[in-house]
Amino acid sequence: MTFNQRCYALLHKIPKGKVTTYKEIANALGTKAYRAVGNAMNKNPNPIITPCHRVVKTDGSLGGYAFGSDKKISLLKDEGVSVQNNKIADFSNKLYTFT
Repeated sequence: MTFNQRCYALLHKIPKGKVTTYKEIANALGTKAYRAVGNAMNKNPNPIITPCHRVVKTDGSLGGYAFGSDKKISLLKDEGVSVQNNKIADFSNKLYTFT
């Protein structure tokens, strides 16, 4: 399995209504390659089905999304995640960690 495929496999574990971070994904993979995780999200061949919109920065800010931040916000809101000033509201309670 490639690095990107391993990232995508983790995305399927994140429940609707939760988000995770690039760092959390990297940690779950046993690496500090946070940027490589971001690159994997950017190259996601099946966005929405493989929910890369649920990945945000460590401070709760949105980060990038191939279809733009408005679409990312819309997808998150549809799943019950509130966004205020381009950050996840109640971030600590919405954060999904891979344990």
